[in-house]
Amino acid sequence: MVDAGWIASDFTSATFASREKSSRLSINFCASAAPPLISNVKIEPLFEETVDFDTFSKSDFRAVKVKECVAVPKSKKLLQFTLDDGTGVDRTILSGIHAYYEPEELVGKTLIAITNLPPRAMMGIESCGMLLSAIHEEEGEEKLHLLMVDNHIPAGAKLY
Repeated sequence: MVDAGWIASDFTSATFASREKSSRLSINFCASAAPPLISNVKIEPLFEETVDFDTFSKSDFRAVKVKECVAVPKSKKLLQFTLDDGTGVDRTILSGIHAYYEPEELVGKTLIAITNLPPRAMMGIESCGMLLSAIHEEEGEEKLHLLMVDNHIPAGAKLY
């Protein structure tokens, strides 16, 4: 059995040393942007109205793969997504998130969509569903994050 212990650690790196061997192993963790302080974040209040289970279960939440994403001409907000929803037929969804994402950074991502909403025309393009996102306010600025899931989840996988 090896007698080993942590020598030093912080949020971005750690050093592990074995007392049996004189070698040290340093591990550097991914130093991504730190999450916002809770005190700086403002979220919308929860709805007081309840939804019965039968109504909720009518929503068809699916994993979708982004095949293509482009800015909609003459629109500052809209992105047009071409999605693989597992049916073999491309699905088009428009989303007003251009202020938060550039189209090219979303290609290849696996997102979550509601796929059984009635089609809605925007800027002359029919949108067939809605992409899910999370929004909050941070230091007076609205933040939006698309719900992205593991790319191992296949297109069309149903969420329960």
